[in-house]
Amino acid sequence: MSDTIYVTVQADIKQKIYQGSYPDLKLPNERDLAEQYQVSRSSIKRALNVLVQQGIIFKKRGSGTFVNPLYLKNQAIFQQEGSNLGVSDFFRSHGQIPSIQLIDFRVLPATPEQQQALFLNEGDFVYEIKRLRSLGNVPFMIENGYVPISLLPGLNREIVAKSIYEYVEQEKARTVTKSFMTIMAEPSTKEDQQLLKLKVNEPVGIMEGIFFMDDGTPLEFSTMRLHYRYLRYNAFISLDSE
Repeated sequence: MSDTIYVTVQADIKQKIYQGSYPDLKLPNERDLAEQYQVSRSSIKRALNVLVQQGIIFKKRGSGTFVNPLYLKNQAIFQQEGSNLGVSDFFRSHGQIPSIQLIDFRVLPATPEQQQALFLNEGDFVYEIKRLRSLGNVPFMIENGYVPISLLPGLNREIVAKSIYEYVEQEKARTVTKSFMTIMAEPSTKEDQQLLKLKVNEPVGIMEGIFFMDDGTPLEFSTMRLHYRYLRYNAFISLDSE
């Protein structure tokens, strides 16, 4: 449990940022945060470092730690976890958490593409999880995910209708920390138009990725088809001096 304390802390600080709990954009110092969360300063430092890597906060020597104002201005609906671009199982827009509708959940033999993405062998099986995410009553994403049965043999409809990554953290003491993502767009299909309320001539955004647990094991291969209005890519890039 101690290994995941910083994850809980950084998630709570991030939520406070969404809620506007730091109106002057300055966070309390590490000592005060450690007292507030009743954890060690090393856990606070680790949590803050994750937020720095995500571009959500920055540290100014001699002045303290501040919320990145550009992040607040341009935050996308997808909030990444870890140092790489990744889509966590928590989608937010101005602090609003969307609802999830489970469309399909079944067990299938892994295709060659899924075998390659998830390091599986021929004959291995995966869960196919198809969900529709909405903000309020407005659908914004169709999510098709594939998870190896060998990793999570206890998955059921009740679990996958909620947060799979939260289940992994609570039941398996693992976290999803990295992903490899491809972002593109293409003409919408009839299903996209029906579920996402798109017009025939409107495109759909696509985010395709492999999500890795903290020990490097690929947990999920997922394709997310988004209403184009919700597709925004933000990157935080470090420039090293030559």
